[in-house]
Amino acid sequence: MYRYIAWRALPAVIAFSLPIGTSALAQSTAQTNSEASLKDALATRIDAYMRAAVAHDQFSGSILVARDGIPIVDTAYGMSSYELSVPNTPRTVFHVASITKQFTAMAIMQLRDRGKLNVGDSICNYLADCPDTWKPITIRHLLTQTSGIKNVSSLPEWDNDLSLKHYSRAEFIDLFRALPIEFVPGQKYSYSNSGYQLLALIIERLSGSSYEQFVKANIFAPLGMANSGFDDNRVVISGAATGYYSRGTAFITATYVDPTTNYGDGGMVSTTGDLLRWDQALYTQKLVSSRSLQEVFTPYKNGYGYGWEIGTRFGKKTVGHSGSNAGFSSYILRFPDDQLTVIVLGNSDRMSAGKTAINLSAIVLGEPDKMPTSQLRDELWDTMTRGGVAAATARFDRVRQETPTRTDANGDTLLEVGYDLIAVRRLSEADAIFRFGLLRFPNLAYAWDGLADVAIARDDPATARSYFGRSLKLDPTNDYAVKGIAKLRGKAKLPMRQP
Repeated sequence: MYRYIAWRALPAVIAFSLPIGTSALAQSTAQTNSEASLKDALATRIDAYMRAAVAHDQFSGSILVARDGIPIVDTAYGMSSYELSVPNTPRTVFHVASITKQFTAMAIMQLRDRGKLNVGDSICNYLADCPDTWKPITIRHLLTQTSGIKNVSSLPEWDNDLSLKHYSRAEFIDLFRALPIEFVPGQKYSYSNSGYQLLALIIERLSGSSYEQFVKANIFAPLGMANSGFDDNRVVISGAATGYYSRGTAFITATYVDPTTNYGDGGMVSTTGDLLRWDQALYTQKLVSSRSLQEVFTPYKNGYGYGWEIGTRFGKKTVGHSGSNAGFSSYILRFPDDQLTVIVLGNSDRMSAGKTAINLSAIVLGEPDKMPTSQLRDELWDTMTRGGVAAATARFDRVRQETPTRTDANGDTLLEVGYDLIAVRRLSEADAIFRFGLLRFPNLAYAWDGLADVAIARDDPATARSYFGRSLKLDPTNDYAVKGIAKLRGKAKLPMRQP
């Protein structure tokens, strides 16, 4: 294990060990060689981790690890376009999803520094058609996820209906404008994309320009973030990656999400290099005053600041944020006291950018990391592809007998395989996997949901209702089954369970 602190202290150790009279040039050469050697060793260790992530975690994307703004590792893995066999590179442009929120928060603070607003103001001072229930909500409540406004992307119809439609700004706000707030503003934390959509609208009202234009002119341009922007589904973005879902060990193109549903909460695209420029600016007053920066990184409820999650890891202060949408996964993790930054941008839904960033930072800091290992879910998929369901279920039974017991030899793994099979219309195999799950785990209520979803895919609503009923007998609190029965009665499309 290579300790990060050893790298920082290494020059002094080397200089002390050199004989008296050794020339400054020799000392400098030895110091440079040792630093380069340790940097190469870290790069090798990181590469080993990433190759395991590609093999076992479906990783596809770019990584950048930097100290003091200087990259230790700046590389990429997997494909930007599997259809066209275009590999990812450090210059590949990715959707960064909720990392956008920190840019929205910065734009708000720029307007505050210019005297355009106060974060303690009611949002109704700046929004048209503001409902009475929103009057107690301040801009700070929106920034810190304590407003109580319903998260629009948690609405039941979001995945299969609402996220696919094209909206004007007002039409989109209408999706949640009339909904009751969920708690007294400021009382508690509840993550809400809706709040950051409203912040973007406030930016437009006060600046007189579009949200996109304001961020480009006031953040991207001053920092030289030439590869960052916003996707409106019509602009051709040079070097842009395609988002993918994993089905078994194969990739499929992610479900379409209309760009008008991603605004101040998650509409940005960028590269690892541009995000490093952003990271470095946050150590300066180039964008906002020191007072505003201090506010941005002050943790409120649940450790959430203004578009940042503030906490500790490995005994060190961290600020970071994740993002996930439409086959993209992103994470920026900063250790400000060490000036260590890890940026992970990916175009695979199965990869976890957050887990990757945490493990890469552990490698650099000399802390324990967890190397990705083979997942039973993927082993069963590959076995079934070669030998059918019988071979896959036999393998599952053998794995359950292994010592030590594998943590993924459980019903959840069978559910994941079953739903992957539904997604690629291998319905008979899905049906068989769910039934096998019930044989091995009789109380696996969600397997009945899986059988119901197979029946729905076969246009057999009566059987689907029956299977949802069986699920509710095992778990009367199963909201998915309750909604499934209600949707079938209304003949509406049910969002597929995510195992």
